[in-house]
Amino acid sequence: MAHILVAEDERDIRELINFTLTFAGHRLTLVANGAELVDKARELQPDLILTDVRMPKMTGYEACRAIKQIESLKNVPVVILSAKGQDEELQMGRDAGAYAYIIKPFAPDDLSRRVKEILQEVGAGQ
Repeated sequence: MAHILVAEDERDIRELINFTLTFAGHRLTLVANGAELVDKARELQPDLILTDVRMPKMTGYEACRAIKQIESLKNVPVVILSAKGQDEELQMGRDAGAYAYIIKPFAPDDLSRRVKEILQEVGAGQ
């Protein structure tokens, strides 16, 4: 399955994502802030990136913009995880280069289904 890089500063949410997507058969790498996300993405070349928006050191939007500037990562889909689903927030994600948006809170089954759909759409992790 896919190698997914997850950036989430809240430990409980990070562990829920890890459990859910590992159970679905994916390999995960977890980081706690945006700066770490950019460094690990460059190092690991994941199939998919999931990132929270509000994190220390660098927001998810800033990290997404930085990742999209790296030639080897520009085609890796970045999915924004956020508790805010207003149009302005969605537009900020698109402007940063995000592929999709998943609104928190989410049910584990919904997260697994959406990740599977995104991976199929982009032909990654098959």
